[in-house]
Amino acid sequence: MKTIEDIRKSLESTYMEHEIEEKLPLIQEINRLKKEKNAVLLGHNYMTPDVFHGVSDILGDSLYLSKAAAETDADIILFNGVHFMAETAKLMSPEKKVLIADLKAGCSLAESITREDVKKLKSQYPGVPVVTYVNCTAEVKAETDICCTSANAVQIVNSLDSDTVIFLPDEYLAGNVQKQTDKKIISFPGRCMVHEMYTAEDILSVRRQWPGVTVISHPECNTDVVEVSDFAGSTSQMSKYIRDSGAKDVFLVTECSMGDNLRSEFPDRQFVSSCRTCPHMKRITLEKIKDALLYEQFEIKLDPEIVEKGRMAVQRMLEVSYK
Repeated sequence: MKTIEDIRKSLESTYMEHEIEEKLPLIQEINRLKKEKNAVLLGHNYMTPDVFHGVSDILGDSLYLSKAAAETDADIILFNGVHFMAETAKLMSPEKKVLIADLKAGCSLAESITREDVKKLKSQYPGVPVVTYVNCTAEVKAETDICCTSANAVQIVNSLDSDTVIFLPDEYLAGNVQKQTDKKIISFPGRCMVHEMYTAEDILSVRRQWPGVTVISHPECNTDVVEVSDFAGSTSQMSKYIRDSGAKDVFLVTECSMGDNLRSEFPDRQFVSSCRTCPHMKRITLEKIKDALLYEQFEIKLDPEIVEKGRMAVQRMLEVSYK
């Protein structure tokens, strides 16, 4: 576990000294409660730095976090992220108590599609396999043949024995996958409210202001944004690219806190930020995390049928990805 000095150092790149001092008592209380409750806290890359560096035990993207949590001996999993992520953790660890600090921490992309929408598409295209991005509800996963992440979407699509694939729910990710596969992609009009705000002109404007800047975008952005970027990948792939490429000036075309959290990992790099934030992610605060642990409140509960079917879709993806 990190020491207080480790935490303080991690927060210095984004907070003033007095802000850190105000946050430390609450961080210490949460870390005490973790031990008392035998809880593990998962921190998504889009959490604010106090949550990400201060109290989260396992850090990364949503699927990695759920997979890692399933391998711990914790009695309680508290997911510092949004609702669909906590549901995925429940699918992977149905025997554990899974909590989220705010049940209203939703996701525009996950909420863009329902289980009934998927059933309707399956009836329109009988026999066509359904690939669903993990950024969806457990009910949608339950109607899915196989899940994917932004990192392995092309691999998953190409693994299927079909010339046509239904790809849900992100139409921008579907468009970016279509450019990398010969299969026909049937998409759905779902979008992330953060990533859909970026345009190709945003990228070109940044390039004019910072000549030589390295532009890294998320594949939830439109294809024209990805095309004018130097690299596009998942949040975990972004970190790896920064580390391996040696890029000094970086423009991250994704949720603002991603750059905030990377500043302490890469203190020698300059991060250019557009500060596009997700209001749902920002509902998760230290105060709410403390209460969730203290009272063991806001538990994720799923129907056993949903757990069985949804987990199967995720497991199929893992089997393909880790062959």
